[in-house]
Amino acid sequence: MRKFSAALLSITLLTATAFTHKAVAQTDTAALKIYRATPTKINDLVNTKLAVSFDYKKCYLYGKEWVTLKPHFYPTDSLRLDAKGMDIKTIAVVQNGKNIPLKYAYEDSLSLNIKLNKTYLNNESYTIYIDYTSKPNQLKTKGSAAITDDKGLYFINPDGKDPNKPIQIWTQGESESSSAWFPTIDKPNQKTTEEIAMTVPAKYVTLSNGKLISQQPNANGTRTDTWKMDLPHSPYLFMMAVGDFKIYHDKWKNIPVDYYLEPKYAPYAKDIFGDTPEMIDFYSKTLGIDFPWNKYAQIVVRDYVSGAMENTTATLHGDYVQATKRELMDAYYNFGRQTIAHELFHQWFGDYVTTESWSNLTVNESFADFSETMWAEHKYGQDAGDAHFFKDMGEYLDDPKNADKDLVRFYYADKEDMFDYVTYKKGGCILNMLREYLGRDAFYKGLNIYLKTNAFKNGEAQQLRLALEEASGKDLNWFFNEWYYGSGHPLLDISYNWNEASKTETVTIKQKQMNKVFTLPMAIDIYGGGKKTRHDVWVADSVFTTSFKLPAKPDLVNVDAAKKTICIKADHKTDAEFVFQYFNAPLYADRAEAIEALSVHRDSKEAQKVLIAALKDRYYELQTTAIDALDLKNADIRNAAVPVLTQLAQSDPNTLVRAAAIKALIMLRDPGNMNLFKQAISNQSFAVEGAGLVGLASLDTDQAMTMAKTLETDAEGELITSIVTLYIAAGNDEQWPYINSHFDNLGTTDKFSLLRDYADFVAKLKNPIYAQQGIAEMKTMGIKYKTAGITEPLTKMLNDVKAHRQAMGDDATGKMIDEALKAIQ
Repeated sequence: MRKFSAALLSITLLTATAFTHKAVAQTDTAALKIYRATPTKINDLVNTKLAVSFDYKKCYLYGKEWVTLKPHFYPTDSLRLDAKGMDIKTIAVVQNGKNIPLKYAYEDSLSLNIKLNKTYLNNESYTIYIDYTSKPNQLKTKGSAAITDDKGLYFINPDGKDPNKPIQIWTQGESESSSAWFPTIDKPNQKTTEEIAMTVPAKYVTLSNGKLISQQPNANGTRTDTWKMDLPHSPYLFMMAVGDFKIYHDKWKNIPVDYYLEPKYAPYAKDIFGDTPEMIDFYSKTLGIDFPWNKYAQIVVRDYVSGAMENTTATLHGDYVQATKRELMDAYYNFGRQTIAHELFHQWFGDYVTTESWSNLTVNESFADFSETMWAEHKYGQDAGDAHFFKDMGEYLDDPKNADKDLVRFYYADKEDMFDYVTYKKGGCILNMLREYLGRDAFYKGLNIYLKTNAFKNGEAQQLRLALEEASGKDLNWFFNEWYYGSGHPLLDISYNWNEASKTETVTIKQKQMNKVFTLPMAIDIYGGGKKTRHDVWVADSVFTTSFKLPAKPDLVNVDAAKKTICIKADHKTDAEFVFQYFNAPLYADRAEAIEALSVHRDSKEAQKVLIAALKDRYYELQTTAIDALDLKNADIRNAAVPVLTQLAQSDPNTLVRAAAIKALIMLRDPGNMNLFKQAISNQSFAVEGAGLVGLASLDTDQAMTMAKTLETDAEGELITSIVTLYIAAGNDEQWPYINSHFDNLGTTDKFSLLRDYADFVAKLKNPIYAQQGIAEMKTMGIKYKTAGITEPLTKMLNDVKAHRQAMGDDATGKMIDEALKAIQ
């Protein structure tokens, strides 16, 4: 699951970073002392058959279930099923076509403890019939920063009152929420085949796992669609979706590959999801195992509570992946496309072989995260893959609390805590590091062995280790003990010394982290005399020293030359050496390190040389990094950079580079750029168009306001952000309807960077109804992001707005603010 669609908020600065997966939950000390064992298997699920219908007015599901089970090993006369917040009408055992009622206790409306009609042996199966009603909106749920709740079944705009939102139903099972809409053993180490008959209004489309085997029209204007899944998978991977979707039919070999989208976005289905068959082919060939299911569908829904979910054969995406062709011009390898790759890879790692417990979630999520790097390399080149790796590593390293957590951990306060940067980002980077150490052929052979050995079953990290050892012939206990069953990362201090008399270069690598020394297989590249020589070393001491006899002082000694080691480095190279590294070392990280190091000394001639050259780097993200690092107040940099920035702004093939160059030129406030900004506003790229509007506003606000009005109708993406930003800065009540209709749909980073100005704007609105709409939006944000730490700064903002509104005599809005303050506490 891609859970980092919520925000890891830097609340004190009111900024946010999108991340696809879960913010670290608040932990309870006592809960951390509980050993989280793999769930004991008393009974095994065999088959789950459901017949369901929906009450849109009440937001109920009416269900009938026939669940077949058998004892796992020991004889048993009882069965426990998870069933959250349901009305249970009947529980019976099916014998000779008859339902024989059984005694049961419904414990805390969470668990059914059923007394079976006899003691069953493990070679006997039995079928339980349950008639029930699921009432998800009445279920008390906790949720987390990234999963806003866990009620399992969601009715979206069921009464149709919101004209801007479709009527939909969809489900979300991970981690253990499927039991909110059907009774089951809701644990990842259970697997079952499945059949779901869904009775829905005939005008709607349905999707579920497996194959659509029948569609039966009913006399009352409904239709019953039956979906069947012949291969076993875990209950949290069950799914349903109902709504007005258009289906685009694609395929890989003879396997259907379908895309379900809202009608507005149906013309862009191929633009959004069109890489999927190529992805399936790439992953199938790389893993040596063809896509293991009978279909693959992707569906986009509204108000999804996370990023995306890898339901078996039927991935569900949040609506952030829906985009027009113009919006996709600025996407490149963006979050949506990363997620498409991520969820697809789960069909092998997570669905085909599923973690046996949440403690071992790494065998699901770390692999899906790593697959994003794999796809980026394959589709967009090595620089793209390396850039993805370094972003992941940086996001893990940015929070010191991550260093305290093992990748595999059996002690946690809540299972949701496992969905964090350690499981996703660090875990994915660990796999990349392991691939570098073993070599790609051995690494992928090991993955093949792991998947084949555990097909349609469950796996854990030790089984992964054994498979990789079988493939490579190498012992990997040391690696898994350090990186899977240990925490932290190396803090490396790297220094160099050249002895002219002995013609010896000495490299010293100190590990400065506390209480642990890592074993680090590492490459050191030495550049001199126009050539590069690689030396492989093992850094296994707190102070590691190695020396090289050379004919002359080297131009560069590049430690960790493969750039795959998860670490924080203090690398004591000179500026001249970093300049050489930028122009001569081959990797994305070599150039990124040089740009970062030299940006600190950006007034120096060496730094300026690299920063100006990097404006035309072969990888667009390093171009934008260099643009951001420029100090245009420095005359030397400005004189060298402006001609290049102007060229980039006008003609760079990458729209994000063009937009970044325009934003840099805005800082000059040069009237001579007016035509450039106006030309940008007519560009097909929303990012370029939005940057042009900001540029125009920097020179002539009134003209920009007039222009923005003409752009409102067709605006999407970055252009909407620019219009909203401009209106908040320079508008009044006239612009409020546009702000109000678009603010909530801005990207998380944009919303939080604008929130302070948004609050000030709301405070000054003359129309109390408008002000109350703004307070409602702030209240919604406060509730949604409460666990991420928004409460304190938002409380201050609301009190400031209240004081201003009361001074205006607007007591009604003041009362509404009081209600909002109570709601967000």
